[in-house]
Amino acid sequence: MSQGNPRLVPALIFAALSTAIVSSLGMLLVPSIAETYEISVSSAQWMLTVNLLAGAIATPVMGRLSDGPHKKTLLLVSLIIILFGSVLAALAPNFATFLIGRSMQGLTYGIVPVTIALARRYANPATVHHSISTLSVTVATGIGIGYPLTGVVAGLWSFKWAFWFAAVFVFIVIFVVLRIIPNGPDENAPRTNFDFLGALLLAAGLGLLLLGISEGSHWGWVSIPTATVLLAALILLTIWVKVELRVAHPLINLNTLRQGEVLLANFAAIGLGAALYIGMSVASLVAQAPATTDFGLALPVFWAGFVIMPLSVGSLVANRLVRRFGHHLGYAALLPIGAVLFAAAATFLWLAHSALWELLLGMLVFGLGMGASYAAMPALIARSVAAEQLGSSVSFNQVLRTVGSSFGTAVSAAIIAMHASAGGATTGEGVNLTFAVSAFGCILLSLCLVIHFFYKARKHRA
Repeated sequence: MSQGNPRLVPALIFAALSTAIVSSLGMLLVPSIAETYEISVSSAQWMLTVNLLAGAIATPVMGRLSDGPHKKTLLLVSLIIILFGSVLAALAPNFATFLIGRSMQGLTYGIVPVTIALARRYANPATVHHSISTLSVTVATGIGIGYPLTGVVAGLWSFKWAFWFAAVFVFIVIFVVLRIIPNGPDENAPRTNFDFLGALLLAAGLGLLLLGISEGSHWGWVSIPTATVLLAALILLTIWVKVELRVAHPLINLNTLRQGEVLLANFAAIGLGAALYIGMSVASLVAQAPATTDFGLALPVFWAGFVIMPLSVGSLVANRLVRRFGHHLGYAALLPIGAVLFAAAATFLWLAHSALWELLLGMLVFGLGMGASYAAMPALIARSVAAEQLGSSVSFNQVLRTVGSSFGTAVSAAIIAMHASAGGATTGEGVNLTFAVSAFGCILLSLCLVIHFFYKARKHRA
């Protein structure tokens, strides 16, 4: 396969879509999971937690391995594990088995960094930056399609059929990868020793961090379990940083963080990931809440997934605009532009979320912001790091998005729980305050990014 193969990038985009399809098997299905396995809703939310934990552990490892010579093999093995996880979740006779399947599906978070590394190696050099940007927003675009599909399938049949659909999709992706992605090891890739100690420390540290953030609202933020888990995470991550700065071939080259554009992309990944997840989760909650509440729209699961669809439309439109005008504006400008759109969407949803069209418009603007900012992040990283470090650098950015999403989950869950009714039901006050926190966070982040952009531009002109 040559670098000019026109089918390569579409095949990689199709592979990246598997992340969106599998990621959509989340928030909408929690009530169905709780009912099927006769457990509480809070217990059913472990289907989100274990998936997130597995993804946080797998993503940096897969990113580092994608810098090596066996990129296609890594992609295929990961997809096969995700396929078996989807089948296991669909057939699970009990919740424990179901969680094992969900943890296997967690490898899907590492697919995008692998596809980006493959694009960097095999795509046409003249269009590689556009290809990387498109792959970065593929998940965001696909989620807007995946959620409605999940809602329709679960609404017409059951949640198990949604997992069967994911399994069939991943099977087709495996076939496409086998046919189109170049075979054999990448002869240009470096062959270095894998940093097993760094991988173990980062996996343990991130796993404990996300566990503490995800479960803090249930355990209590000042409880001994939460404090113990978060302290252990801090210690392990501190040790990991020291190890990574000393080894010859680290899992993630932390020296790249000294480069302003890489640091900026990673800083934005956390904040925007949190804001996006708050917007999606609370909008989904408002859509499905009973009409007897002072905020719910009482949409059945069949239709609730369509509330997220404008996110896909917005990210598609933004990605097209980035491809057309990105080289004129510069990727450094796209990041603050995207953040400003995030702030606009979060502020709008805070002020107006009592009608369906308001939720749809808010998701559309979120999608526009996501298409701009998520396209900018990997492009900024790609032009700032060496090719052999791209996979690990982009995967670290992906991990930080996951951390941000988990933080957004914790924030929204904590605020809603603190303002619940006497019976434990969600209240309009909790919803309003959650949207407000997201809006103020986005405004602060966008101001920082805009000020930084104009400071850098002024310094460059001087």
